[in-house]
Amino acid sequence: MNTIIHEGIRDMSRIEKIKLMEILWEDLSRDDDFQSPEWHKDELRKTEKRLSEGLEKKMDWEIAKKKLKKRFE
Repeated sequence: MNTIIHEGIRDMSRIEKIKLMEILWEDLSRDDDFQSPEWHKDELRKTEKRLSEGLEKKMDWEIAKKKLKKRFE
């Protein structure tokens, strides 16, 4: 990666980095040919299993994002 970009990212706050990741993910998710990696599918299966066993709770995505942002402020 370009050294100037890397240094710029290093100087960003945690919140700025999270916002940057959201922008990157939104851009990447527009690609119809994008395939999630196998490890991601495995983690989703594990989460679904915990959910079906009552070990995991569902949460609205907007609420989850707010909680995560608050945790890292």
